[in-house]
Amino acid sequence: MSEKGRGRAGLIGAILGGGFVGLVGLAILAGGVQLAMLGGSPYYLAAGVAIVATAGLLVLRRPLAGLVYAALLVATLVWAFWESGFQFWPLLPRLFAPAVLGLIVALTLLATPKGRPRGRALLAVLLASGVTLAVLGAAIPGTFSQGQAKTAKAPLFQPLPAAGGSDWRYYGRDPGGQRYAPFDQINAGNVKALKVAWTVRTGAKPMRGSEDQNTPLQVGDTVYLCTPTNVVIAVDADTGRERWRADPKVKPHFWNRCRGVGYYETAAARTLPPGQPAALCDRRIISSTIDARLIAYDAATGARCPAFGEGGVVDLKTGMGEVRGNFYFQTSTPTVAGDRIIIGGWVTDNQELQEPAGVVRAFDAVTGELVWAWDLGNPAITKLPPDGQTYTRGTPNVWSTPAFDEALGLVYLPTGNATPDYWGSHRSSASDRYNSSVVALDIATGRERWRFQTVHHDVWDYDVPSQPMLADVPVAGGGTKPALIQLTKRGQVFVLDRATGQPIHRVVEKPTPQNPAPGEWVSPTQPYSVDMPTVGLTRLSEKMMWGSTPIDQMLCRISFKKARYDGDFTPPGVDRPSIQYPGNGGGQNWGSGAFDARRGLLIVPEMRMPQTVQLVRTNDPKVATGRMKDRPAQSLGAIPYDAENGWMLGPLFTPCLQPPSGTLTAIDVTTRKIVWQVPAGTAETSGPLGIASGLKIPVGTFGLGGPVTTAGGLTFHASTTDPYLRAYDNGTGKLLWQAKLPVGVGGTPMTYVSPKTGKQYVVVSAGGARLTKQKGDYVIAYALP
Repeated sequence: MSEKGRGRAGLIGAILGGGFVGLVGLAILAGGVQLAMLGGSPYYLAAGVAIVATAGLLVLRRPLAGLVYAALLVATLVWAFWESGFQFWPLLPRLFAPAVLGLIVALTLLATPKGRPRGRALLAVLLASGVTLAVLGAAIPGTFSQGQAKTAKAPLFQPLPAAGGSDWRYYGRDPGGQRYAPFDQINAGNVKALKVAWTVRTGAKPMRGSEDQNTPLQVGDTVYLCTPTNVVIAVDADTGRERWRADPKVKPHFWNRCRGVGYYETAAARTLPPGQPAALCDRRIISSTIDARLIAYDAATGARCPAFGEGGVVDLKTGMGEVRGNFYFQTSTPTVAGDRIIIGGWVTDNQELQEPAGVVRAFDAVTGELVWAWDLGNPAITKLPPDGQTYTRGTPNVWSTPAFDEALGLVYLPTGNATPDYWGSHRSSASDRYNSSVVALDIATGRERWRFQTVHHDVWDYDVPSQPMLADVPVAGGGTKPALIQLTKRGQVFVLDRATGQPIHRVVEKPTPQNPAPGEWVSPTQPYSVDMPTVGLTRLSEKMMWGSTPIDQMLCRISFKKARYDGDFTPPGVDRPSIQYPGNGGGQNWGSGAFDARRGLLIVPEMRMPQTVQLVRTNDPKVATGRMKDRPAQSLGAIPYDAENGWMLGPLFTPCLQPPSGTLTAIDVTTRKIVWQVPAGTAETSGPLGIASGLKIPVGTFGLGGPVTTAGGLTFHASTTDPYLRAYDNGTGKLLWQAKLPVGVGGTPMTYVSPKTGKQYVVVSAGGARLTKQKGDYVIAYALP
């Protein structure tokens, strides 16, 4: 090429390279000006000026461009350390893209005239970019360390009596929801040898509104599954071979869920020798449906139990009054406590003020007859409402799974809120007394024994989603006390005396932010469990905002500065959005935790996804909410505001809060300290713009399902956006084993020992995780070869 041609090529290269750098600089400069005007970090303004200056010098083919940009990288390193310390995730958006841009600057410098100035500029920018990338790489091990070693303790704690020995007869394995299996056949020493033992395809079809959240049930030689449309399937515990299938023929709608089925056996069946067949329906499977029915099936054949209700079916809409558009039904596992089946219900949020009641009812497990009803709005109603009346409408419901203590004769209910989620000035005093609470009822009579409230006048959708967990915990002066451990969306862990509801570990009322929307009120204080660690919740700050690049991180910082944020319990915003953290997904959600009875460890899954909330006047034609098409015209018109809310995401749909977005945490209940905490899930199936990155980087992801822990020193967990079943060491949090699944998991694994072969199995239902498009119908069992 001639000298003239090389000169023209150099000019074109300088213009192209400098132009690209200039566009980046202008974007950062514009955002930096806005952020600075909001009182945010001045770094982006200064960086924008430096990048634009670099771009101008590149277009002019001046080697000084490299020195200017190298100086910016050095300043960026200092600023990044000052803001975030030596942690990989906070450093990533601050360092990676600027270092890569430095390489582009270096490449463009080749278009400048040869000579010593160009050589110095190239060396400076390459050295600065290399050091920046090296620092980022060096931060990886510290960020992803798998917790601290913990010496195994003597077994100070014992689990509740194991129902059925080797069985998994309840949603949380035992009545108290510990999710602890006293089996050690699979342990930390051999878990790496786990292989697929059998796979079942349920035939569930992917459809809008469906999500597989099933935890299978196992009794004897049979495993019982359910699909999101309440098809119940019984399979052989050793082979997965289907034994029977019962389809209630529900009509799918907007929220199809089945978290599990219940099991009941009559007194006659309980006295039979192991393996001896029972009479028809002396052993039965109890299923609730998304069209509000309660069905009893014979456990051996799947035939409906004719003496239960009407032909095996109880209509749960009885006494509820008008139920519009499937606004009332059941998603969680029926609670079988002795000879009672205890049922709450899920009420679609934000549709009408007088939604169906949050009544909790107990039915006779043999006949299906209503035994008692607990109507928090009218305690005088103890069974069916008087003629012409209904259970009190618009009251908080119990949509999650209760726990119960047979010795105390108490069932423990986690309550939700009266609708709508973010406005409460219209609520009754009864609704305010019982929202976001744990309520203990007498199993025999349904009468209230005690209640404990986790949020006062909840206008943040902080209903109690997790199943209460019953365990014995150490107390001052020695010994243990029967406790109820309640996980919450707030990240607070409350430990209560399960006989009285009084806190075992201190609960303190602390002042919280005020000045809600006109016409609303908020409680001046909220309860905090000060002696237990708060899992995940820290006060947000601008510097915690995140993104995959400096630009989307800057835009998240701008969003943060524009919103109102006064800490947790910031009231929903009116003139501008407010930030709610944790968001209404948690913290902890319905997946609940697990209790390692051998070590005294509480294993807690949690999410870290802040959201923005803004109240919008109901007469605003631009309002966009989650209202259903058949929401009645009067619906929420009696209140002044609807709410708009959503996750805080950047323009590339990456979280605005720095990772991890989900973790597993182990808390020692003796010392009440966090022993280890690890990110749960990787970025393999997520990334900017929703495109799967394929990167197995432990970013920690969104997940609603819970963990299971065993006497083998293992915690199994699968509810992440990437499709893996994982086993962690209970002592250290170290990842010991993982198996890739066909699709992700929305529920909780379980484990049992087969009475036929003596083999321990770990089973997971994989139908697809929330926030992912890949769906399936797999149930997979793992065992040692």
